[in-house]
Amino acid sequence: MSELTTIARPYAKAAFELAVEKGTIESWNEMLFFAGHVASNEKASALLAGMPTATTQAELFIQICAEQLNEQGQNLVKVMAENGRLIALPAVAQLFAKFKAEYDKEIDVDVISATPLVAAQQESLVAALEKRFARKVKLNCSEDAAVVGGLIIKAGDTVIDGSIRGKLNRLATTLQS
Repeated sequence: MSELTTIARPYAKAAFELAVEKGTIESWNEMLFFAGHVASNEKASALLAGMPTATTQAELFIQICAEQLNEQGQNLVKVMAENGRLIALPAVAQLFAKFKAEYDKEIDVDVISATPLVAAQQESLVAALEKRFARKVKLNCSEDAAVVGGLIIKAGDTVIDGSIRGKLNRLATTLQS
């Protein structure tokens, strides 16, 4: 997957820069999301793989996407097809979404707790995390009884383990040293 990310990065960056310049970030995000799903569809991939030339591959892809792609989106598909890179389109969509989140100063935060968090707890947590990360926080809550109590918070590369299980594990490690 990292190879596809490397291939996709220049396409995603170029599309994002164009979207920022034209003020069409949201429409580009929607286009790439749709095109990424089409490219990752097994039937569509098999059909596209059977096309003899990049031009026919691009034309078929554009027909499948129909009005979901504007002229610039169609140009991106044509360029990627010419370079044999349509397979990287889902990664382009993911990177574009990541660039958009950074641009919008948003961050997805996964929170794992032993029991469901009530709305007031979620609001308080969002406020504290927005202050800490200086970004708008989108909270994704899940439950895991193994946490025992407390929270495990994952935001990008940052992990905050405030769970009882984590504290017990750290205590056990310290005692074994």
